[in-house]
Parts: sequence; C-alpha cells; structure tokens
Amino acid sequence: MRLKTVLAAAVLLLALPAFAQDDGAPAPGRGAGRGRGPAGPPPPQVVMPAAPYHVENDWAQPEGARKWGAVSAIDIDKDGKSVWVFERCSGTRDDDCVQNPKMNPIMKFDEHGKLLKAFGAGMFHYPHGIFIDRNDHIWVVDGVTKNAVVGDTIRIFDQDGKLLETHGTNGMRGSATDPYNYNEVSDVLQAPNGDIFVADGHDPDGNFRVLKYDRNWKFITMWGQKGNGPTDFNPPHGLAMDKEGRLYVADRGNRAVKRFDQNGKLLDVWTQFGQPSGVFVDKNDTLYVADSTSNPASTAFSPGIRMAKVSDGKIFGNIPWPEQGTEEGVAVADDGTIYGGYTNIPGAHRFVKN
Repeated sequence: MRLKTVLAAAVLLLALPAFAQDDGAPAPGRGAGRGRGPAGPPPPQVVMPAAPYHVENDWAQPEGARKWGAVSAIDIDKDGKSVWVFERCSGTRDDDCVQNPKMNPIMKFDEHGKLLKAFGAGMFHYPHGIFIDRNDHIWVVDGVTKNAVVGDTIRIFDQDGKLLETHGTNGMRGSATDPYNYNEVSDVLQAPNGDIFVADGHDPDGNFRVLKYDRNWKFITMWGQKGNGPTDFNPPHGLAMDKEGRLYVADRGNRAVKRFDQNGKLLDVWTQFGQPSGVFVDKNDTLYVADSTSNPASTAFSPGIRMAKVSDGKIFGNIPWPEQGTEEGVAVADDGTIYGGYTNIPGAHRFVKN
C-alpha cells in the first residue's frame, strides 16, 4: 500500500489514482492547511534532520499479480518481520472492495516480499485500520466509503483467516453516544493488559471520539468530540501506544499528535510533525508519524515520515516523500525497516537503513 532511488529515509506501501481521493486528503495542489493565500509565496519549510535510509520500490506484489489498491492499514506480525496489509482491492474507487468482491484485501508478506496469506474477499467496504495482537490475531477496521457505503465494523481473524469476532453492526452507523456501534471507525489497538481502544470518526458526518473497553469488550469510557480544542478530534485517524501505556492519536485535521493516558487525560499536544495520518511506536519507544496531506505550497511542512523519541517528541529523523495526499500508514519491523501505506498513488515502498 519504478527506479530504485535513494532518499533521506524509509517507508512501504500503496495508493489509488489521484481522482479517487482517499481519506479526506486534499487533491494534490489544492492545499492542505493553514498558510499563505493562493497568490503569495510558499512559506519557509521546517528543516528536519535527514534519516539515513534508502527506498526500495516494488518490494512486494499483491495476490494474482494484480495492481495495488489504496492502503492506509499496515502492521507488523508478531514475528517482528512479516508485514500485514489491509488493502482496498486494486481498483480506482474507494469502494473497490464492494466492486471487486472476489479480491482478498487482507494479505501477509514475508520480509522478502513473498505473499504468504490472503483472505477476506467479499467481507469489506472500506479497509482502513489494522492491528496485530499478542496472540498474532489480525484486527481489521472497515469504515465508510466516500459514497456512503457503510461498513463500520471491527473484525478479528486468526492467522488462517478464520473469523473470530465482529464488533459494530455491519451497514449501520452508530450515534455519538452509542458505545457499541461506530460511525466512520478508523483504527483500533489492544493494550498489553488487554484493554481495547477504538478511534471512531473520519469524515465530517462521523463520530469524533476515542472509546475504551476491557479485554471482553465491556465499555469503560470514551472521550473527544469534533472540534479544534486540545481534547477534540478532527478526526482521530490513527492510534499507537508506547511502553508506558500512553496512547497516541493522529489528529489529522488539527495537525497534531495528541498523547493521553489510558483514561483519556490529555498529556501532550505535539504539532511538530505536520499533518499526521498514521502513528506507530516501535520496540525501542521511537515514535513514527506519517504526514500524508501537508502541502508545501501552503504550509511549513511537506509529506514524509518523522521519527522522534517518545521521551520528548523531538524529531531526529525525517523521510521525505515527493507525492502529496498518499503516505498515510506506517509500521516498523524489528530490524528497523520502515513500511508505509499509500492511498492515492499506487505502489509498494519500504525504507531500509543505509
């Protein structure tokens, strides 16, 4: 979710053609965010340290030699090296899995790009989030397409594609006060103690909240609403957690990574990463932030993957990406190889240390 080029950093996967505009990202050239008016010069760019990586293009091939569709959902297997993607079924629309019900959107690759598993055909509407738990089960988040085809479920599979659980009601939007149904659900993760966190909300008519459950999906609490305040979201697009159990939320529209404790207490609002779509914390407590939608013509940021220690949030590396509106997901293998999910321009890319 091409020539082999050297960049100043590292990432993986996919995208749809620009006319299929995914995930609320502005079309290239339309401008994402605050900054100059259309007649003024572009603002000075924030200077970030270059990360010593090179890009490997076309490292993996989807099932059946088909072309890649959009990928915002990518994660690493429990083995620390295999890669799982939840892909939008190859076509040129964001509801391609509805249009192509025989295609398998869930795929597992080894570190050499060999396809190991593929399943999930005919089950999904808008693949958006993925999480691999400590039991090596695959949690996938099915949202709502731009033309209002509703999924709004979280499904959990074993490694062989057996469906274990479904949460939310397929085809039904939930209200902002309903803890067991969702409206444009975006992401999910499970904490080491078994508690579960859900990012619910994506486009303007969705819910904008984070929900917490125990390991048995008993509702505990929720927080957030649509807005631009410190504890508001617009939307909560991605989730990650560090070793201390602090929850990171990619609040894309508000151009911030927001850090909470597990009861919803706001700890930090970090705006140094640009416009975050995806977040990931690796085994060394390094935070990776994928900025897909910053437009250098109108903001001080450009698309790329930023790296920072969770201790202070200070950026120590950046992997620039030349295409705007596409680099949404990020995941990092144990050896430091970085994989990204690409939504508006098809391709498979990863970044390897020099």
